Amino acid sequence: MKTRLLIALAAVTFATCAMGTTPPTALKLQKGGTTVPVTTPLGGAPLTSLEQDPAMSAGDADSGGNGELGPQPVVNRSIVHGHPAGLGSMGHALRAKSNPQLAGGFDGLNFRDQRYANHGNQFSVEPPDQGLCAGNGFVMESVNDVLAIYDRSGNKLVGPVDLNTFYGYAAAINRTTGAFGPEVTDPTCYYDADTQRWFQVVLTLDRVGTSSSLSGNNHLDIAVSQSADPTGAWNVYRLPAQNNGTQGTPDHGCAGGFCLGDYPHIGADAHAFFVTTNEFALFGSGFYGAQIYAISKQALAAGDPSPNVVLFNGGDPSIPAPAFTVWPAISSGGVHAGAHGGTEYLLSSDAVFYDSGTSDRLWLWAVSNTQAIDSSPMALALDVSPVGVQTYAVPTSLAQQKAGDAPLRDCFAAPGCAPTYLGYPTIVYSTPRELAVNDSRMQQVSFANGKLWGTLDTDVLLADGSHGSGVAYFAIDPNTGGVFANGTLALPDANLTYGTAAVTQSGRGVIAFTVVGPNDYPSAGYASLDAKLGAGDVHIAAAGAGPWDGFTGIPYLGHGRPRWGDYGAAAADGNTIWTASEYIAHSCTLAQYLTVPLFQCGGTRGALGNWATRISNFQL
Repeated sequence: MKTRLLIALAAVTFATCAMGTTPPTALKLQKGGTTVPVTTPLGGAPLTSLEQDPAMSAGDADSGGNGELGPQPVVNRSIVHGHPAGLGSMGHALRAKSNPQLAGGFDGLNFRDQRYANHGNQFSVEPPDQGLCAGNGFVMESVNDVLAIYDRSGNKLVGPVDLNTFYGYAAAINRTTGAFGPEVTDPTCYYDADTQRWFQVVLTLDRVGTSSSLSGNNHLDIAVSQSADPTGAWNVYRLPAQNNGTQGTPDHGCAGGFCLGDYPHIGADAHAFFVTTNEFALFGSGFYGAQIYAISKQALAAGDPSPNVVLFNGGDPSIPAPAFTVWPAISSGGVHAGAHGGTEYLLSSDAVFYDSGTSDRLWLWAVSNTQAIDSSPMALALDVSPVGVQTYAVPTSLAQQKAGDAPLRDCFAAPGCAPTYLGYPTIVYSTPRELAVNDSRMQQVSFANGKLWGTLDTDVLLADGSHGSGVAYFAIDPNTGGVFANGTLALPDANLTYGTAAVTQSGRGVIAFTVVGPNDYPSAGYASLDAKLGAGDVHIAAAGAGPWDGFTGIPYLGHGRPRWGDYGAAAADGNTIWTASEYIAHSCTLAQYLTVPLFQCGGTRGALGNWATRISNFQL
């Protein structure tokens, strides 16, 4: 999703009393149609007068700023926080000179795939976000707003497939008629070894007819493969998320009459499939707490017409935790927590809620008795407790990047270029453009080797005394709340951002992230992870070839922050771990940018962006 304005912290209130016994809410999940992923041709005009969705702004709910592209109210999706003085520790990471674990890798989807899919009937979208899953000999990647399926050698079997088409909707924008399709955003996916099914989830916002205006209704679209082969047929389910009392939803009283199920992420245990969201007001200000949906996994896998689903409202006053980005765990190898009738664990952080922007606490969530999801779904129970950890902080600075050719920036600076080719006034940047890092929200969570593993971005001090971003990592005992491993992975001269981790059942893992700094183009990096040694040295899986050169942060185009990402992804498949990180795969000069076909630099980028993704695999 691409929308962000500030909201007052006063609008976010949470009780600090003991956990209550508030039961979940039963909801209705209805099966819709079926779909098969089919490659849609790349094409269309290289640049149009309508590159961004006018109903959306260019940011997201991470760490502040604002920007607006459309005339109607846009979504308020961020949390006000303080600005910490910086953490003294830089961690203990070094730059490694070899890649002992890296078994291979290939370039995944990029901005050109996204913008020109489905004959170019797409908007320019930045950042990509990242959904990656792997299993049964396949690797599937989803970004805003396309997906692709590969074999384990990196051969593309299907893709790019625009997500509007995959979910059975009209194109995001019909360039011939001007009709708008639904806004589809925030993709994520998971391969479940138990059921041998693929799960793919997005947030979809409905329009008023075919206009750009949002109707207020929004839903979680859940696609489930009908077999272990993701290139075959899928069933599609739709779960309303506006939570205003319509379409079987509870009424959470969101300002403006509609809630938004933002930033969906998924997990699963032996019995239930979980989706969590951050609930904001769609047409007003306010954050209303994370929402936790539990759905019958077996019913989804079997293609049942109406699987059982219950909702735990993280904004309920009985919840003692500030429920924001409560990320459910994915278990590798089909090994799940069996205690208390089956338990799904989740993690969240809370530094964004404090004026200091710092915290020494995570929140451990547990949904128990998941075995009852098919027979007595209201018997599922939610618990949450604090876990003490090393202090972490919301990163406060944008990331510098190495100077290099950036043709979009250079066209804006060159006399006559932007007015002639882009249709905008000249803007001169005296230094390389900076890009945004993540806030300190929890990132991907794994349950493996009896432990709960997670990462988040944290503020660190670099060697020159400036602020930077590192990756805090955690290995937690979910039964006691004890901490096996906890540290900060950081470099003295570069930022590490959008860290994500996956761990095999043997307890060996990988943290993946983007490395960017004054001596580094945005690169795909990684480090080893285990519960005894913590994180290892920083390796580069794929070095960036040039600086980020996207439209967000440029007046007249993206406004707001210069966006880099929202989340990365990693997946364990037996003793193999797959990671997907955003990086810059190609360089391009202004002269190449202005060579016909315009702006595409030999098929490596689009007019307004050059992000790319790198998929890597590690044998552990």
